Amino acid sequence: MSSMGGQMSFAGFGAYSATKFALEGLSEALADEVREYGIKVLVVEPGAFRTSLFEGERAGASSDTGAYDKVAETRGLVAGGHGTQPGDPAKAAALILAALEAERTPLRLPLGEDGVSAVLAHLDQVREDVAAWEERARLTGFDA
Repeated sequence: MSSMGGQMSFAGFGAYSATKFALEGLSEALADEVREYGIKVLVVEPGAFRTSLFEGERAGASSDTGAYDKVAETRGLVAGGHGTQPGDPAKAAALILAALEAERTPLRLPLGEDGVSAVLAHLDQVREDVAAWEERARLTGFDA
């Protein structure tokens, strides 16, 4: 179980996203290793779902020192987010099962309006960054 945080990160979620990035890299390699045996690997990347993740002390937020306004914004979203997340866990579970039972199971499955939108926007940004430097980046090999 990953998160949309396995595809991108933002202020206040660096440590959380780092674990999800690692899980995604490991899962990508595992999928390549076990594909020939008919084993499916599915990386689920949900957005905000109504689980206990944002509940009270479970969110694991450190105390606010006031040093970083951007992190304070994130803390506020987490602190006030419990019970208001748009994602329905039951619907997510049904879609995960459907993906696993599909003829062609995707490697990654972002879930929720926020999750899908965030992952697609991030992919657009990555493509834009690479394309802007593509020509020059390709020229960094040894001259023939």
